[in-house]
Amino acid sequence: MRVLVTGCAGFVGSHLARRLLAEGHHVVGVDNFTDYYPRHIKASNIADMLADPRFEFHELDLVTANLLPLLADVEIVYHQAAQAGVRASWGAQFESYLRNNVLATQRLLELLKALPIRKFVYASSSSVYGDAESYPTHEDMVPRPVSPYGVTKLAAEQLTYLYWKNYGVPTIALRYFTVYGPGQRPDMAFHKFIASALHGRPIQVYGDGHQTRDFTFVSDVVEANIAAGLCEAAGIAVNVGGGSRVTVRQVLAILQEILGRELLVEYTAPQHGDVRHTAADISLANRVLGYEPRVSLREGLEAEVRWLEAQLALVRVA
Repeated sequence: MRVLVTGCAGFVGSHLARRLLAEGHHVVGVDNFTDYYPRHIKASNIADMLADPRFEFHELDLVTANLLPLLADVEIVYHQAAQAGVRASWGAQFESYLRNNVLATQRLLELLKALPIRKFVYASSSSVYGDAESYPTHEDMVPRPVSPYGVTKLAAEQLTYLYWKNYGVPTIALRYFTVYGPGQRPDMAFHKFIASALHGRPIQVYGDGHQTRDFTFVSDVVEANIAAGLCEAAGIAVNVGGGSRVTVRQVLAILQEILGRELLVEYTAPQHGDVRHTAADISLANRVLGYEPRVSLREGLEAEVRWLEAQLALVRVA
């Protein structure tokens, strides 16, 4: 099967593309290498796939490029590309979030109106909920994002619904809850926590550490995407969570056990746009996708620690 993965050089996108190749599919990968974090990180994410003849990579801008040739014979579109980051989405940067999260999604959907695709899988976010009414949060709760990033993810998610409702484009949105694991972006909390610990630096935590998150390992997110591309459901949004709700302080305690050393932690003021809690009700994902998270938080943290230790070892050798 021929599939398109946008944002294929990013964190989730590269894991998904690699899994699809392993299943024997022909993967058309697209990425525009935005400068949100260093280019070499994204380049390394796809380096191993470039030698695979079934991986067709294109560096391009989804808003301006001619996408029709790429969509020829594509059966499933996995739209992972996005301008990431809650804290960076304020002020002048909002324009890039509108462009890369909303306009890029609308352009893809507009083209797909006339194409017989099997599914358009959109990578949404738990940020659409904001401070939810209750926990665990289910998909019927009214979304009230508290960051510009969350607003753009919700707007794009609504576009997927209206193109299904009006034109029959078979769409499904997956609301990711705090994805982590090997390859995680350097601006994300676990990456920063582990890197600081390995370098013997204090770990900076925004807030008091009692805030809770539903952390989801990247391979579980990949499984949800694969299932979403093949399922019959369309025109819906589905939570993808890790199955547990823990405090940041609990995470740090697990990391301390894994690393076998005392961690230095500094607590600072919460950041604008950060929510206090998240927790996913994944019963819909279970019914529609057959989704069950398989990787525990400790197993996932151990995997990310091993990956970052390997990355640091490579830097020392170089």
